[in-house]
Amino acid sequence: MGIFDTIKEKLSNEFIDIIEWLDYTDDTICHRFERYQNEIKNNAKLIVREGQTAVFINEGQLADVFKPGTYTLNTQNLPILTTLKGWKYGFDSPFKAEVYFVNTHLFTDEKWGTKNPITLSDERFGLVEIRAFGTYAFKINDPGKFIIDIVGTDNNFTNFEINEHLKSLIATRFTDTVGKANLPIELYAANTTELSETCKEVMQPEFNSVGIALEKFYIENVSMPEDLKKEIFEYSRIDKLDLDKLTKFKTAKAIEAAAANEGGTAGAGMGMGMGFVLAQQMGGMMNPQMGQQQVQQQQGGVMPPPMPTAVQYFYALNGAQAGPVSIEQLKGLFANRTINKDTLIWKAGLSEWTKLQEVEELKSFLGGNTPPPLPPQ
Repeated sequence: MGIFDTIKEKLSNEFIDIIEWLDYTDDTICHRFERYQNEIKNNAKLIVREGQTAVFINEGQLADVFKPGTYTLNTQNLPILTTLKGWKYGFDSPFKAEVYFVNTHLFTDEKWGTKNPITLSDERFGLVEIRAFGTYAFKINDPGKFIIDIVGTDNNFTNFEINEHLKSLIATRFTDTVGKANLPIELYAANTTELSETCKEVMQPEFNSVGIALEKFYIENVSMPEDLKKEIFEYSRIDKLDLDKLTKFKTAKAIEAAAANEGGTAGAGMGMGMGFVLAQQMGGMMNPQMGQQQVQQQQGGVMPPPMPTAVQYFYALNGAQAGPVSIEQLKGLFANRTINKDTLIWKAGLSEWTKLQEVEELKSFLGGNTPPPLPPQ
């Protein structure tokens, strides 16, 4: 650069009397107004547009902050800078200071997500893994703090430079929040609104500490492995299905499939078996005594003992006794979290109410059955 170019640059910048910044991008958060040796003419005009804030920095120290408006730069409009410079009766032209324009509008549709699966402990399924992703929106609410703590001397700071830090912060706090929530695993996907609000409240103080306001935070999806989904769906259906009818339905479907294979021995055998069974059932319906005699003959003339009576269980719910129910119904109540391992249970033969986890045949509800140690040889 020749000597005349240097003089031209000095003159064109030293005597600029309008300081303003027009943002033609969508991602610039902070821009430093450049001029020759940071010199500003006395009584220059400062124009701060809506959605902007102008911050004056003097030798690394935060000086004056200007909100939207038009200002004449002198000792009256620069009280902090005047104090830092020690001007008592005004200042000579030009004076030096760094001017940063900060975008204060809302930065929307910023993406976040968990890079790695989050491991959670569930009472029924043990250790499980989930992933989550969503969007958030932020804006600068303390430009001075933001420049001092984050921007530093960067002359053009974009949201790309801060996003990685914010996404890491969000992922960490999200993991802490869902870990402390201790919800049943299937409820995370069903309560994203409440979980989003909780996470926003947890993260807001850390955003504020660097001059950023977290305005919106959304969890769009919480996902889990497919095999875990299937297991959750099976548990949820236990309480809704009649297990006896389900067993009969599956048996009928199996018979139908076997009978359709007419060319195979399985189909022939199934057909013969079905014929014998139907014949016996029809005979028993037409002549109950004959059917009974046939059964006696098949059993060698000995009557079988009476069928055992199904055990009925009573359980405590909200301080009141409920029941009786069968063990399958009790299992359904446990699966949909109506009762848990600490619920009091009573059945015939028990001297007092006992926790579910201490009733021997109900321990299978808790999973993870382990055989007792082998006796000593």
